[in-house]
Amino acid sequence: MEIIGYLASVLIGISLGLIGSGGSILTVPVLVYLFSVDAVSATAYSLFIVGFTAAIGSVAYFRKGLVNVKTALVFGIPSIAAVFLTRAFIVPAIPKEVFTLGSFVVSKALLLMVLFAVLMIAASYSMIKKDKKNGKEDQGPQVFNYPMILLEGALVGLVTGLVGAGGGFLIIPALVLLSKLPMKEAVGTSLVIIASKSLIGFFGESSETFIDWRLLAIVTAFASAGIFIGMLLSKRIDGAKLKPAFGWFVLVMGVYIIAKETLFK
Repeated sequence: MEIIGYLASVLIGISLGLIGSGGSILTVPVLVYLFSVDAVSATAYSLFIVGFTAAIGSVAYFRKGLVNVKTALVFGIPSIAAVFLTRAFIVPAIPKEVFTLGSFVVSKALLLMVLFAVLMIAASYSMIKKDKKNGKEDQGPQVFNYPMILLEGALVGLVTGLVGAGGGFLIIPALVLLSKLPMKEAVGTSLVIIASKSLIGFFGESSETFIDWRLLAIVTAFASAGIFIGMLLSKRIDGAKLKPAFGWFVLVMGVYIIAKETLFK
């Protein structure tokens, strides 16, 4: 299972390098089901793995001038604050047993896994649906919708803090629609935002969370190798064409996690 886990870790990076999102959607299931990491720790590990991998990927976009620093700051600051506060205060405050339904106990780990699965299903919809804009989002000057960008940044930070997902599938559409960024620039800017908020969120983690640094380093190394592969493939393969297929995979995984955690526990 570990060998499969390492191969899946490479896919985390490939997804980030090829379509700019989706890596974090794979990270938590890989850690929980292939490396037997508990769900709460897995959300913390995910922040580091995705953050570090996204930081490596963002360097290439910086060199190409495909990172909008102003947008990264406007979107990133509330997002970073939200993810840090969520990991430092909200997640530790969730009780180990949230509530019970008869003999069925909803634990903290179960709650986080179900929330993550719901997020996967939401992410799959954004990947599967067809873009009807036909590239028109690249037209016109950049216009900031500050209230919406700040709100979206804070909400993405909250989601990231709770379930350890980078939220690229939320960030990229927001940057295109709210900041009028071209798609490639939105991907580069998204990687910078994901890297900063995920890593800062990880270092805001409660001291109660056990960190297996050896496992974390190995998975991060495989994912980092994957993002280089993904960026090389992006020169030959249109990531937008692969996105719907990946979306269907994410949808199946989300449904599987809900079924496994609730019906077949």
